[in-house]
Amino acid sequence: MADSPAAPRTCLVTGATGYVGGRLVPELLAAGHRVRVLSRSPERLRDHPWAAEVEVVRGDAGDAHAVERACAGVDVAYYLIHALGTGPEFAETDRRTARVMAGAVRAAGVGRLVHLGGLAPDDEELSPHLRSRAEVARILLGSGVPTVVLRAAVVLGSGSASFEMLRYLTERLPVMVTPRWVHSRIQPIAIRDVLRYLVACAQLPADVHRCFDIGGPDVMDYAEMMQRYARVADLPRRRILPVPIFTPSLSSHWVGLITPVPAGIARPLVESLRNTVVCGEHDIARYVPDPPEGLLGFDEAVRLAVQRVRDAAVTTRWASASVPGAPSDPLPTDPGWAGGSLYVDDRIQPTAAPPEAMWQVVEGIGGERGWYSWPLAWRIRGWLDRAVGGVGLRRGRRDPDRLYVGDALDFWRVEELDRGRLLRLRAEMRLPGLAWLEFHVEHDRVTGGSLLRQRATFAPRGLFGHLYWWAVAAFHGIVFGGMVTGMARAAERKA
Repeated sequence: MADSPAAPRTCLVTGATGYVGGRLVPELLAAGHRVRVLSRSPERLRDHPWAAEVEVVRGDAGDAHAVERACAGVDVAYYLIHALGTGPEFAETDRRTARVMAGAVRAAGVGRLVHLGGLAPDDEELSPHLRSRAEVARILLGSGVPTVVLRAAVVLGSGSASFEMLRYLTERLPVMVTPRWVHSRIQPIAIRDVLRYLVACAQLPADVHRCFDIGGPDVMDYAEMMQRYARVADLPRRRILPVPIFTPSLSSHWVGLITPVPAGIARPLVESLRNTVVCGEHDIARYVPDPPEGLLGFDEAVRLAVQRVRDAAVTTRWASASVPGAPSDPLPTDPGWAGGSLYVDDRIQPTAAPPEAMWQVVEGIGGERGWYSWPLAWRIRGWLDRAVGGVGLRRGRRDPDRLYVGDALDFWRVEELDRGRLLRLRAEMRLPGLAWLEFHVEHDRVTGGSLLRQRATFAPRGLFGHLYWWAVAAFHGIVFGGMVTGMARAAERKA
């Protein structure tokens, strides 16, 4: 079994701006460990709340001197670097940086090296991506330092490239023409459980030196993953039409057209889907027992990834950056294509009115006062909503001047209220997705007046959700632009 968690370690995390590394650092800190990070761009870490709690060493993972400097005095080194997406020579880059790390930990006398690699079947021809992962594992295991390689298949969590491919393919295509790899068997694992294993590896006995297969409780093929994702995301069942002649190379181009995942990442991942990636053992449980409730299943992992990223995405962050506290939450260092589709209409309107007058208009919106732009359009939208079984505009508002969290407001609901500063409304009209409307009032130090910031956010559900947004996008200038202008004028009249 692992040593007592009361014995803190000094841990080096490479790849702290990456998907797994950025989530591992706060978990190590929470476990009581001291953390050092090696980063080529330390400025990318500044929005993390833990930035002041870690030691940062600037350097490139391919620079032997920088890596040796980062390894000095370290008990446990986490190697979480992967060159996928850097170009066709990613395997050579992986090989070179792995050798640099192996030499640095040996020279520095690091007590433990931990790497997150990929599952690779022994009896199949591996894709270039999986071949590279296997080669990196061999290099690190030959470092002369006690090493653990955790081998995982698809990691389930917002920001994971494999998960984002699954998300976009399922959400955007109700009917999919797919290659044979949709029937390859996969054992995905939730990011929560990956991090639990990684943290526990800091306490493993010194004589543990090997690979461990890690996976969740569900084994399925890619087609089932898409169907189960659709069910969790409240999408209709997807129609999947396999085409045997659809080669991995051709399908990687197809994935590139459908998803925003960069081709340099999508292509190697798609080619890897032809391989069976199922755990051959569960020996890790000898040292890191499964939690009492069991490993997180596929459906729950997807639910967390889908729901928590949307919750975090709509949270207002005009005043300051905000970083989540759970592995399923998005991070500021996640790539722009991660987290699913979210459409935003942002507008800022300066006004001579003081913030107090501006807020009175914001809190008094809706009901008899209306929405300050194109009244006929709002009435038509209300009629259409009632025609399809929605609430329409008939609910009005409970109080003409004051709002409270939970209040109904026409076809909106007050979701958050910071009186004098922020009002966020969640749409309750019938929509192919989720929608929010936010108003933020702040003092304009330059003019002495105020700034009204308005943001409409829409998270589409399925292909129809995307079509809906683009169908109404042409009217946003009139509706949303007119609203922010009309509210500013009303505030000036009050002042």
